[in-house]
Amino acid sequence: MTTSSKPLAFILHASGTNRDHDAVQALELAGARTEIIHLNRLRRGERTLDEAQLLLLPGGFSYGDALGAGRLMALDLQTYFAEALRAFVASGKPVIGICNGFQALVKADLLPGWGDAPRAASLVNNQTGRFECRWVTLAADPNSVCVWTRGLRQPIRCPVAHGEGRFVLREPVYLERLRACGQIALTYSDGSNPNGSVADIAGVCNPEGNVLGLMPHPENHIYDWQSPAYHQDRYRAETTGRTGGLGLALFETGLAYLKEKGLC
Repeated sequence: MTTSSKPLAFILHASGTNRDHDAVQALELAGARTEIIHLNRLRRGERTLDEAQLLLLPGGFSYGDALGAGRLMALDLQTYFAEALRAFVASGKPVIGICNGFQALVKADLLPGWGDAPRAASLVNNQTGRFECRWVTLAADPNSVCVWTRGLRQPIRCPVAHGEGRFVLREPVYLERLRACGQIALTYSDGSNPNGSVADIAGVCNPEGNVLGLMPHPENHIYDWQSPAYHQDRYRAETTGRTGGLGLALFETGLAYLKEKGLC
């Protein structure tokens, strides 16, 4: 595939985000072209969102997490880019927010994406009361409408690194709504819930399935050797044929959807 034929992914940068280049590596390995775009460049009109076929909001500490994790980036999204983002999402193009990016999508009301129930969800302090940095196991829900997780059968193993990652809902009834609409894309499995999220939820999508937010970092397990259990994983693969659950699969699935729908 030539470079020009690869879909273009914008990684949206705000001062303080720091997982931009990790995301670049994951997307390029999956088959995309990438460009890190500071939100100020979009505000000045130097670039526009509709130039890209995919958007990624990376992890880190946008604006130093002033006023809460992801809150000021969410304010940017709502104030300056609301119309452009709505058009991008409505076009069916995929969007993914990881960790701080997930927090921003939730606080900008892009997730769960219910127009009739604003601020239905939030990401709050971990139940443990401390920053959690460890490896977790994620299971994709086969009933989810999420385009990023379609067909994923093997668990994904990747790290988390957050202090405000506990997914909560404003009303208990909203959990059943998420389930009924197929919006629970990823859950912590094998007892690996690091933050106390309701129903072990690690990632949710919008009702259409093209916007995904998750707290763990799949971009930090795109090579076998990044796993702390690398040698165990190699033995498992040699003896059972099972791999170590690379997060790369998530990005490959998102790009496969993009091409399948002719959006690039």
